[in-house]
Amino acid sequence: MPVYMQQTTVGLRVDVDTYRGTRIGVPSLCRILACHNIKATFFFSVGPDNMGRHLWRLLRPAFLWKMLRTNAASLYGWDILLRGTLWPGPVIGDKLGPVIQEAAEAGHEIGLHAWDHQAWQARIDSMDAESIRRSLARGVECLTSLVGHPPTCSAVPGWKCNDLVLSQKAKFPFRYNSDCRGESVFLPIVDGSELAQPQIPVTLPTYDEMIGQDGVTDDNYNERLLALCRSDRLNVLTIHAEVEGIARRDMFARFVETASAANACFVPLGQFLQNGPPPECGMIAPQRIPGREGWVACQVSPPCDGTER
Repeated sequence: MPVYMQQTTVGLRVDVDTYRGTRIGVPSLCRILACHNIKATFFFSVGPDNMGRHLWRLLRPAFLWKMLRTNAASLYGWDILLRGTLWPGPVIGDKLGPVIQEAAEAGHEIGLHAWDHQAWQARIDSMDAESIRRSLARGVECLTSLVGHPPTCSAVPGWKCNDLVLSQKAKFPFRYNSDCRGESVFLPIVDGSELAQPQIPVTLPTYDEMIGQDGVTDDNYNERLLALCRSDRLNVLTIHAEVEGIARRDMFARFVETASAANACFVPLGQFLQNGPPPECGMIAPQRIPGREGWVACQVSPPCDGTER
């Protein structure tokens, strides 16, 4: 296992997509993090859990291969894979509010992931500005009622973001957003104007993107992931309450121990906005990345037109 002479800072982002992930995965992760005095950023889905409606995507070869490659039934559990198919899924914020409150009280940064995670991923290509605003507003309202203040940050499901989403998010009091994949913190440009809310992109691959690819197995996953973390770059890692908090809980606990021993420091994403240089400007564009089905929003450089910031 590599040993880093310089401290490597890793922004730890926890995406909570489902009822099961909230009920079981979040408390489990909070216990692991508490053992190491680590604070993270939790992005919560708070509306109906209809994740089982993603099963129609099995008709797409790339999604079917991902489900087979990750052994999704054992990884996520049938209650997640079928949730919301035969009857409406439970509203997570109504049923599991105390779990979200406990994460906030433990000192973790709390952000909005989605009102309806499945609907966002399935419909974002056709959603208009008002539909996006309503979805964000319902999520913000629910989280605000649970933790006593508006969420300070947000991250769209599946990195499904576009300029229309960024424009609507600018109307909410988010300190920053984490809606894309990229390499550095940046201020997004939309319609020629620079928005005030920075983007903190995810820079590292997720478990489901790596496993079963290029010889990566559960036995060597931690080593491969740690090797991607470097002291001279922005490191932002997304874990999922449904994976690292349940099925791969022990593996994640070992990763934290190994990374800490290698002089890695885990921090909430918001910490990257402190004591750093002013963010550069950038844009987002839909791209494809290895291990993930469909497009995701990715950081791209703005056109060189000589316009001053």
